[in-house]
Amino acid sequence: MKRQFTAASVILLAGLGLAACNKPKLDNDDSKAAYAIGYMTGKQSVAQVPTLDTKSFVAGFNDAYSKKPGAITEEEMKKALMAFEQKIRAEAMATHQKAAQADGVKAQAYLAENAKKAGVKTTASGLQYEVITEGKGATPKAEDMVKVHYEGKLLDGKVFDSSVQRGEPASFRLNQVIPGWTEGVQLMKVGSKYKFTIPPQLAYGPEGAGPIPPNSVLVFEVELLEIEK
Repeated sequence: MKRQFTAASVILLAGLGLAACNKPKLDNDDSKAAYAIGYMTGKQSVAQVPTLDTKSFVAGFNDAYSKKPGAITEEEMKKALMAFEQKIRAEAMATHQKAAQADGVKAQAYLAENAKKAGVKTTASGLQYEVITEGKGATPKAEDMVKVHYEGKLLDGKVFDSSVQRGEPASFRLNQVIPGWTEGVQLMKVGSKYKFTIPPQLAYGPEGAGPIPPNSVLVFEVELLEIEK
C-alpha cells in the first residue's frame, strides 16, 4: 500500500510531463514511438505520483535535455525530492489508514449479522464456524501436520486461494498459519467439512496481505482429510 518516490521515478515520469504538452503531429514512426513511450510511462506513473506539478516537471526536463544549468542547485533538488517523498508517503499512509478504518467498521457489522444466522457458532476469540459435514476421525493439535482441501473468499465472493481449484490438497503445520486456521481446524475431526468466517484480528489485520485488503473478513470452507504423521 505504500508508494515510493525515488530518483528513478523522476526519470520514469518523463511521459507524464510530456503528456501535459500539446499533442504533436504524429505523422511518422519516430513521433508516434515517442508519443507512445510518453503516454505509457505517464499512465503507469500517475498512480505513483498523482499530484505532480507537470509544468515544473516539463521545465526541468527541457532544461536538462537541452543541457542548460538547473534553475535550482543540485542540493536544493535533493532536499526538494526528499520533502516530496515524505509528503507522498504521508498521504499514502493517511489514505491507507482511512480505508482500513472503514473496512474494519464493515467487517464488524458483517460479523455481527453473520453471528445471528442459524448454525453459526462463535468462539471466545471471535472465530465463527458452521458444520457442513461432521467427521468421525481424530482431532488435530496445534503442532500437528494436517492435509486439507479448502477455498478462501472475500466478502464480495472473490476467491483468493483455493486448493480445490488447484486440484491438489495442501499440507501444513497448524501453528504456522493464521490464528483463525490454527484455532478452527482444531475444532474439526478428520472427515469433517466446516465453514469458517474469520475476523480480521485472526487473519491479516489492518495491513492485509497480497490480494487481501486491510481488515478483511475471510470466509473459508475447509475439509480435513488427514492428520499426517
